[in-house]
Amino acid sequence: MATTLHPPVLHTHAATAARHPVDYVWAVARIAIGWIFLWAFLDKTFGWGFATPANKAWIAGGSPTTGFLKGTGDNALGGFFSALAGQAWVDWLFMLGLLGIGAALVLGVGTRIAAVAGPLMLALMWAAELPLANNPFMDEHIVYAVVLVGLAMANAGATLGLGNLEIVKRNPYLR
Repeated sequence: MATTLHPPVLHTHAATAARHPVDYVWAVARIAIGWIFLWAFLDKTFGWGFATPANKAWIAGGSPTTGFLKGTGDNALGGFFSALAGQAWVDWLFMLGLLGIGAALVLGVGTRIAAVAGPLMLALMWAAELPLANNPFMDEHIVYAVVLVGLAMANAGATLGLGNLEIVKRNPYLR
């Protein structure tokens, strides 16, 4: 009978595994894309003058979806998306999506949920722009969506995030 000096490891949680340089790359990508979503939420809410002027801020009565969706009228699916522009329920879903996805990614909690909701939102934004101006298929929406899926698969919330909290470890849906 053979004996082993080190019993095989049957399960290793990311929090206890040694960190590799690629873990930090995924973590920085997670935070960067999260900040893109979070900043879009903040600028559209308060109109800090980057993409949204103060007089068109959500808190000033502006619609966060009108500018983008009204501009899609001549696009392939423009009629569908133009009809959604400025509707309160669309504004609320859009803004809650930006806030939720952005906060989840920046904090490193709920990255799996963000990896589903984010690509869905990005796919809708991609479809609203069809046909694309610079490429027949690929644009930043698709690239961000692919990276979001990679973030969830890499458990990127466990590095430089709150993914190592005990509550997250006990509740896999928070990963």
